[in-house]
Amino acid sequence: MSIEILVNVAPRETRAAVLDNGVVQEVQVERTSRKGLVSNLYKGRVSRVLPGMQAAFVEIGLERTAFLHAADIASSAAEATIATAAAAAPTPPEDIRRLVNAGEDILVQVIKDPIGSKGARLTTFIALPSRYLVYLPRGQAIGVSARIEDEAERTRLKLAMSALAGEHPAGGYIVRTAAQGATAESLQQDMAYLERLWEHVCARAAAAPPGSVVHEDLPLTLRVLRDELAHGVSRVLVDSAREHARMLEFAATFAPGSASVIELYGGPRPLFDLNGVEEEIARALDRKVQLKSGGHLVIDQTESMTTIDVNTGAYVGHRNLEETIFRTNLEAAVSIARQLRLRNLGGIIIIDFIDMRDEPHRRAVLTALERALAGDRAQTHIVSLSPLGLVEMTRKRTRESLEHLLCAPCPSCEGRGFVRTPETVCNEIFREIVRQSRQFASRELLILAHQDVVDRLLDEESATLAELEGQVGRPIRLQVEALYGVDQYDVVLV
Repeated sequence: MSIEILVNVAPRETRAAVLDNGVVQEVQVERTSRKGLVSNLYKGRVSRVLPGMQAAFVEIGLERTAFLHAADIASSAAEATIATAAAAAPTPPEDIRRLVNAGEDILVQVIKDPIGSKGARLTTFIALPSRYLVYLPRGQAIGVSARIEDEAERTRLKLAMSALAGEHPAGGYIVRTAAQGATAESLQQDMAYLERLWEHVCARAAAAPPGSVVHEDLPLTLRVLRDELAHGVSRVLVDSAREHARMLEFAATFAPGSASVIELYGGPRPLFDLNGVEEEIARALDRKVQLKSGGHLVIDQTESMTTIDVNTGAYVGHRNLEETIFRTNLEAAVSIARQLRLRNLGGIIIIDFIDMRDEPHRRAVLTALERALAGDRAQTHIVSLSPLGLVEMTRKRTRESLEHLLCAPCPSCEGRGFVRTPETVCNEIFREIVRQSRQFASRELLILAHQDVVDRLLDEESATLAELEGQVGRPIRLQVEALYGVDQYDVVLV
């Protein structure tokens, strides 16, 4: 396995692509105008408490108020608030009215970016990541990443952390995948760094006004190093000398052995063009995904869920229908896992695999999907096959999908995905002509419409238009409006 990271830096946009054996697996985009907020800490002020929803709305200085659920609030107001008022006694977490009150100042962390019309999702259980650890100031236990599978290594890390934890203030730690093979000294340095960072956060939170940022996560160029270098990255290419220097400085401090893999790209061709990343991004915005066998996927993203339909397409197989379907579904399972990560699709996902009769085939396809999803950093959960043969799953959504980040709803269809046909518009125009002629007097009627609609009125609908002229007793004139959509028209009295 050979993993590469490509970083393209433009004046107002930075993009990072993760390639596995030359195949693009993930694309992250950070824009100056729309920076991600996940992991940022804010000093917020509770604006409303909604007992019926067991939630509160918190002002953190964004356009929309953020959402804080009772399950994401520390067990007592004293642990979460920075107000000078006397702390309330610990209360059951299900009663939000005893956890927070309107007007309180509270330290919160963003766990989900604002998406669509929804505000950011917050928590008071702060998590501060470093190279090897995640510090949980309000936690107690020490956990080890599930991706470290070697039991001996898991035991070694847990014992090392238990020994070191006694030298530091209360709090919990999660040992990250990057810590595999790390020395006790390296872990201790990370713990000391996180301790200083938490002290800095508390000091800033106490002094900052409500609605202000207390601590921001790293920029994309450094964040991708922190999160990805542990996964066997063989090379990091960046096309900006300035960011290259920052990344080397960051690596020297937090990943000393990794600085040698960070290279400055100075070739004549754009970095993303050279490695086919631009083409992959363009394909990731299409509904249809071609499979090598000749089959294809159709991916539709809606506000409530994402649906994926698997089709055999041009693939006819070599043996029998069941074998053809099984091979197509196996290939689709691997492709779907990659597309979810590449497009950053989250929330509820429904996959309509081609129906299989053999139970071993159904289990094999589910196993292939689970195996393909194992490399995804986002948390996924497969519910299994429904009675209708659909695979229901969820993928944790923290940031906007690639489509929502790079695209906007079509101005013609307003995101519906379809517009009225010229024939439908012609019939609407005929009804409007009759209505206008009965209500108002005029010398003639002028129809302003799209070229396709005017062409149909002059061709297929010409007899109907002539009959209508006689019915209303006035001439009807047609005029093409270049700026009109197919379903836009006006009937003007002249």
